[in-house]
Amino acid sequence: MSRILAIDYGKKRVGLAVTDPLQIIANGLTTVASHEVFNYLREYFKQEEVECIVVGLPRQLNNEYSESVKYIEPFINGLRNKFPDKKIELVDERFTSVLAHQAMRDGGLKKKARQNKALVDEISATIILKDYLESKRFLK
Repeated sequence: MSRILAIDYGKKRVGLAVTDPLQIIANGLTTVASHEVFNYLREYFKQEEVECIVVGLPRQLNNEYSESVKYIEPFINGLRNKFPDKKIELVDERFTSVLAHQAMRDGGLKKKARQNKALVDEISATIILKDYLESKRFLK
């Protein structure tokens, strides 16, 4: 099997997470600058087989898309154009940043470490991927 890669897209940074080849475990991969993400992905796809890209799509409590969708839609279109062979799935990413901060607190990270926005983005991508994997298992 091949991996699934998750993206927590932001205007400044992009958090990335990836599964193992058996698509069982979600692990944080890295955080890259938004303007470098396509180059990073191109190089990553040369090294690893990835069958699906999961992108977090922000929604509000009323289930409508949040204002930041206007930044994410062009990014998703870029993914589709640059990597037409990859399946792209969109996943509700509501509360992932809150859950990432909670996971950092629960993990015993000090306040200074919890302020690392790059780490928050990577953990958020991992949560998006974990939620996606759980939904796939549920639907089987």
